Amino acid sequence: MPSAGAFTAVTARRSFDQRSEPEHAQPASTASHGSTSGPTNNTDRGKRDWPPSVRSYVQRSFAEENILPDVGWKEMETKLKQVISHSVAAGTLTSEDWDNLPLPQMMIQEERRRGPSPPVSDSLLISTLRETNEAKSKKRKSSDLDLADEATPRIVPWNQPKSRNVFESRITYPENRSRNGLSPEKGSSKFTQVLDGRKRRFENTTPGSSSVRPWRSSASQEPSSKQAEGPIVGRCQDLEKKYFRLTSAPNPDTVRPLHILEKTLDHLKRKWKQERNYFYICDQFKSLRQDLTVQRIKTGFTVNAYEIHARIALEKGDLGEYNQCQTQLRALYAQNLGGHPTEFVAYRILYFLHTSNRTDMNDVLADLTPAEKQDKAVKHALDTRSALALGDYHRFFQLYLDTPNMGAYLMDMFVARERLAALCAICRAYKPHVKLRFITEELGFESDDESARFICDHGAQQYLEERDTGVFLLTGKALNFFDPALTAASARPDSKAYV
Repeated sequence: MPSAGAFTAVTARRSFDQRSEPEHAQPASTASHGSTSGPTNNTDRGKRDWPPSVRSYVQRSFAEENILPDVGWKEMETKLKQVISHSVAAGTLTSEDWDNLPLPQMMIQEERRRGPSPPVSDSLLISTLRETNEAKSKKRKSSDLDLADEATPRIVPWNQPKSRNVFESRITYPENRSRNGLSPEKGSSKFTQVLDGRKRRFENTTPGSSSVRPWRSSASQEPSSKQAEGPIVGRCQDLEKKYFRLTSAPNPDTVRPLHILEKTLDHLKRKWKQERNYFYICDQFKSLRQDLTVQRIKTGFTVNAYEIHARIALEKGDLGEYNQCQTQLRALYAQNLGGHPTEFVAYRILYFLHTSNRTDMNDVLADLTPAEKQDKAVKHALDTRSALALGDYHRFFQLYLDTPNMGAYLMDMFVARERLAALCAICRAYKPHVKLRFITEELGFESDDESARFICDHGAQQYLEERDTGVFLLTGKALNFFDPALTAASARPDSKAYV
């Protein structure tokens, strides 16, 4: 009989089929899972990754179009840091509506206008905001629990039927605002507690109990009497008043009402015809426009006042004031308040020809209606643009001599440039010389003396030759002489200088 060994024999496994896992495998898996969680947490503690909404908020704060002249850069940067730091401390960095949050410079202006607000402790603010976040998270969890009801069969996403509203599952209905599937009855303690907390947050009985952010003063929570009253109504009876840039809320005692402004406009028209003092008239019209703006008067009288000021500025070559009037007139014309919209559309086309602004020109052409294209002034402006695009200087100067309304004042600003371009074309096309009279007629000069003076002003007097049959321009010798002058004249004007 063989003797028993010191070990128990085990049958060797002859296949790779593993039907059951050992019991000790689970702790190993758990241990390995626990060991891998450490580096993940350490990685999360690295450099903060700011949400895109916060980055966009910072970019909008420092954008050039949002910079306010009365708010310093350092002051705005301090306020921005205060807003973001408070949001980080309160834990609302990702839940805050950064797209609709006022910019720091607007908060500073609001604080200045409202005056100092009652102090609010940081700890109270943080605790209040945390309480708000907890209430929000409870609502989200309750909606998630409602969706995960055990009675509802689980369907994989690729087998779900298409719904007309893909966000319907995210809607939280009033009757489902509960936790752990409990109905929000008035008698439940948790529901009552949430309502009481919400009521305390929105009550402003005392400065300490209100949930006010540090960048929003408590005074801004209550509508002021000035806001409730709406636009002011002036009480000043003076016809003439100097223009002063507003640095505070307008005083009704220094603002003229509408019936006085109507008398002021008639008075200014008479003064302009008699004295022609542009600096005085411009100052008075700016004061009149300011009184219309602070009283929010937008009527046919407003359109008339802006049109008259724009025409006077155009006559004196003041493109800055003309541009301001033109911008306001576009908004007023959109409200169908009357006036002469087609006249100023033609001015806009000619102005963009002067500034060589093709982008805005394309926008104007795209907005034109068939009726506007048939208007005499608009048709003339479109023909002028077409002649320049084709290089047809003969047609251009014919249109220049027959410009309707006050468009000639705008064409005068770039006619010298087009005369140089025409001279370059003539020197290449006509050799060896042409009569000065031909240049006078082709380039829209009033006399031979004026055309000769134009050529001499550009340093080409040596190419003028007087003969028995008249004065000639030696085009063969002046072949490329006018090219540098044309290049300098074709430099795009700085349109920002006119605004």
